[in-house]
Amino acid sequence: MELNKEQALNRASGLCVKSEHCESDIRLKLRQWSITPDDADDIIQQLKKHKFIDEQRYARAFVREKSKFNKWGEIKIKHALYAKGIDEETINEALEENINKEDEAEHLAALLRNKRKSIKDDDKLAVRVKLIRFAAGRGYSMDQISKALKEML
Repeated sequence: MELNKEQALNRASGLCVKSEHCESDIRLKLRQWSITPDDADDIIQQLKKHKFIDEQRYARAFVREKSKFNKWGEIKIKHALYAKGIDEETINEALEENINKEDEAEHLAALLRNKRKSIKDDDKLAVRVKLIRFAAGRGYSMDQISKALKEML
């Protein structure tokens, strides 16, 4: 689909009104709409100027959503935000503001209990390895995983 600069700006602002988007999300959309890089830069600047795009607001919303609904750990959230091009300082601020360590520990314990039910193996070591691998894939640190497994097993 090809759009002109004005149409692309209107569409991009409409996307940003509906939900939070970061600069890289919008750049990807602009590329899909065959917008030139110079026009894309102009559109991004206008969106930032009018607060349609705000990286800090996006990072806070992303952290809240992924930790609360997806039960992701801090490590996975951090990597996902890096992949979106969010700077480290913004990521760290968002994580500090929006992740409660106690809630995160409860999320991990619940995830491990549910995962344990689906593991058919009787070998304790094999079960432990599978649970560690699962929790690490969800973005939890080895310290958090070990602590949760001690309480669970």
